[in-house]
Amino acid sequence: MTLETVEFWVVAVVLLASSLAVVLTPNLFHAVLYLAAALVATGVIFLLLDQPFLFAVQLLLYAGGVVTIVVFAIMLTERLVGERIRQTSRHLVNGAIVAAAVFAGVAGFLLQAPLTTVRPQRRLQEEPRDATVAIGRALVGPFAVTLLLLGVLLVTALLGALHFARGEE
Repeated sequence: MTLETVEFWVVAVVLLASSLAVVLTPNLFHAVLYLAAALVATGVIFLLLDQPFLFAVQLLLYAGGVVTIVVFAIMLTERLVGERIRQTSRHLVNGAIVAAAVFAGVAGFLLQAPLTTVRPQRRLQEEPRDATVAIGRALVGPFAVTLLLLGVLLVTALLGALHFARGEE
């Protein structure tokens, strides 16, 4: 086993454990903290795949931005004054069945894949590839309208959250 394989399995275990904790934790605020851990672990997977730009985007936008917005939404809507926010996981059995079915499907595809895949080694003369330019061209090129509509959707969701968080005056 190489060091890269060990790193991947450590990050995979952290990602799986924090993802399960998000769903199974009764405290909503703790669930958001576990979500932050899961999003950071997902970013580390990008880093292990030699994609530092995607790691930075994952860390800044999701682990930083989304978790901060969710924490503020919890604090604004629940009017925390020393109270504990509890969440209940309804339909836990149905969720477990769906998760097991998805796991079985993914495991089936993985078992059909060849076990020995060799990561291509870069030559010393070859420049390291950076996906930043390709991602930028894809976002500005064929996916520009999708990106703009996503921005409009996020601003609309933020305005709706502000409307519902504001008290009736």
